[in-house]
Amino acid sequence: MKKLTVEALKENLDTVIDFVNGFLEEAGCTMKFQMQVDLCVEEMFVNIASYAYGSGKGDAEIDISQTGEEISITLIDSGKPYNPLEKEDPDVSLSALDREIGGLGIFLVKKTMDSVSYEYTDGKNIFTMAKKM
Repeated sequence: MKKLTVEALKENLDTVIDFVNGFLEEAGCTMKFQMQVDLCVEEMFVNIASYAYGSGKGDAEIDISQTGEEISITLIDSGKPYNPLEKEDPDVSLSALDREIGGLGIFLVKKTMDSVSYEYTDGKNIFTMAKKM
């Protein structure tokens, strides 16, 4: 497992993506796989950077590991408790104008990854997503 801790700022997204891609390249993942994972990591990291700490500051930890053919990525923050999996999936059969704002990002993550989970433990939001190569 490899870990990266950065301040939860949108400006650190490139550092996070470079860290993830370095691991995925070492694991021999295809470019398509990398792009799918990058999109999901970006969505979850930007959510932490945008909402976890309100007007305050805090860190985000990104853990990535490989077990057999599965890549697992966990994002951890100490911000306010929030389970993104409780958000109802958007009705994608409606036009963008008729849909409520929000929810498409986590919906995309749930559809792209093979598994997603959330827990709030010891004052930390822990969001894990995994995908088979």
